[in-house]
Amino acid sequence: MTAPMECAIPTTDLFKDAFRAHPAGIAVITAQGPAGPVGLTASSVSSVSAEPPVLAFSVSTASSSAAVLVQADTLIVHLLGADQLDIARLFATRGADRFGEATQWRALPSGEPLLTEAPWALRCRLLHRLAVGGSMILAAEVLSIEQGGNDDVAPLVYHNRSYHRLGDHSLLG
Repeated sequence: MTAPMECAIPTTDLFKDAFRAHPAGIAVITAQGPAGPVGLTASSVSSVSAEPPVLAFSVSTASSSAAVLVQADTLIVHLLGADQLDIARLFATRGADRFGEATQWRALPSGEPLLTEAPWALRCRLLHRLAVGGSMILAAEVLSIEQGGNDDVAPLVYHNRSYHRLGDHSLLG
């Protein structure tokens, strides 16, 4: 018999510890702002509805890209594969030149910056914005989906402060 779970008052550190043990897929979210393209790495993207296709994610208001993303009408959510680890790190680095020469991207006719190496890119229209603590939760309707060249790429996952690749080696059942 296992010991009963102990309940503790939720502290910031305890909350972070709990979510370090909960893996999440990695995405880069981009939008066009008045001063140019912006983007950030996110581990909070989740599907909300298949009909209509809607997703949600959160953005820390401390992020340098937050104001543009929150005010954008449309944006792109790039679901990354393990081969895009460098992109995930670049867009997670404060002050980095995210749209410099090393980044493969192009502007869509509608203006949003598309990362051309991402296996999946979902162009979205923001539906709802909800301020919660130091973050904004954004819900967005998917307007179009662009599939990159390889749909069999291993997903990039974040777990316990590290990036991981999922694959057959991690299959349990």
